[in-house]
Amino acid sequence: MIEKQVDLVAGNSTDGLIATLGLTVLEDNRHYFPPYEAVPVVRRETLTSHPAVRAALSEFSGKISDEEMRRLNYAVDGEHRDVKEVVREFLRAKHLDTSSPAQEGR
Repeated sequence: MIEKQVDLVAGNSTDGLIATLGLTVLEDNRHYFPPYEAVPVVRRETLTSHPAVRAALSEFSGKISDEEMRRLNYAVDGEHRDVKEVVREFLRAKHLDTSSPAQEGR
């Protein structure tokens, strides 16, 4: 698309480079593409041995819109920022950051 060799491409609505590349997201008013909903997948054994994981993951339910995910992806893919830094900022903004300053270096 950058080199104007194609007119249309299927992509994810959360792709951080949409704005960078000057792309336009079209509405799928015929519902050709199935909805794309990211979900955590965790092994049962992990939830059994670490029950706090379920509670921690449930805190994210409904907290990230497509636009927010696009901005997070852009921060990493477009601005080449450190993933951990971007995540920390997001968690703080959503009041989900429960780490202490001592855990910051992890």
